[in-house]
Amino acid sequence: MPIKARIHDNDQLSMRIQLPRKLRFRAVCWLLLALGVTPAAGDEQSVTGEHLFTSALDSANRMPRLHSLLISHQGELVLERYFNGRNPGQTANVKSVSKSWISALVGIAIERGYIDGLDQPISAFYSDVLTADADAPKRSITIGNLLSMQAGLETTSFYNYGAWVLSDDWVRFALQQPLQATPGTRMLYSTGNTHLLSAILTRATGKSTLQFAREVLGQPLGIHIEAWPTDPDGIFFGGNNMEMTPRQMLAFGKLYLNEGRANGRQVIPETWVETSLQPQVESSRERGRYYGYGWWMRDMAGVTTSYAWGYGGQFILLAPALDLVVVTTSNSLPGNDRRSHIRSLYAVLEHQVVLPVAAAAGTTGSNSVD
Repeated sequence: MPIKARIHDNDQLSMRIQLPRKLRFRAVCWLLLALGVTPAAGDEQSVTGEHLFTSALDSANRMPRLHSLLISHQGELVLERYFNGRNPGQTANVKSVSKSWISALVGIAIERGYIDGLDQPISAFYSDVLTADADAPKRSITIGNLLSMQAGLETTSFYNYGAWVLSDDWVRFALQQPLQATPGTRMLYSTGNTHLLSAILTRATGKSTLQFAREVLGQPLGIHIEAWPTDPDGIFFGGNNMEMTPRQMLAFGKLYLNEGRANGRQVIPETWVETSLQPQVESSRERGRYYGYGWWMRDMAGVTTSYAWGYGGQFILLAPALDLVVVTTSNSLPGNDRRSHIRSLYAVLEHQVVLPVAAAAGTTGSNSVD
């Protein structure tokens, strides 16, 4: 029986016994039996079955904005519940979860040679727009800068969102915003960045973003990607307002958890999955939260998680160390209770989903599964 030594942040040496996975399962079963909970005989997955998420379900049933909660562990869907009149066949406006899909499309486009790479400057695609001498610094903005929200351009989100989406030319509006920071130096969250990427995908591939998405993601995953809104020039909205069922969201999350593979195919390059889930910049709004290429990162219950996050409470949460994917959808309309709903949802995800799975796996605070 191997013994591992770990040095924690306080520099104190601690020892813990590391049990093989099957013995950990049996140990948890003994603990559950002592507590009066009986796992199903012969079912090693039952330790992460629905009974482990009783508290999460209790909380979810008291959340009027929540529409769905799906949990997949070790490749098995162990919980799927719908709330407040929703059902599995209904799509959700996943809002900015769409940014993670745009990131996947960019990674595939790079692999196929449509885009040179993360360091390619946007001037290769927008030389007809960035023509003024004052635009010279903007011409150095790269594909990677757009993906990581470090383009430096004034945001088109928040206070600028209305003016942007009411404009006649969304691409030109985004590019004409003044630089607030040197590209690559600071996070300025802006949906304009991912819309520029949608326009770049359209120019580079010669196909609409919808057509490209259906070919390279929809078909391999066996899902139908619904058409979503376009800008006045017919460019599909980059990074917002895609419509997905929770199960389609789960399929996308499992694709990333499986290093880009699905149905026996390498759908997204493995290196792109790894690169996308690496932190590139810390959030300017919350310490300890980071952004990669279209994905957020933060620790939950001592476990590193990455997640696609959309306005109102749309989540695809990945905990690779736990082999865990969690999906939630919620009411995406504004409301006085929206912020409190998000706080409650974060608490459910961290303390009533990730923590129980980590505790059952014996990984709480260790950030890894051995």
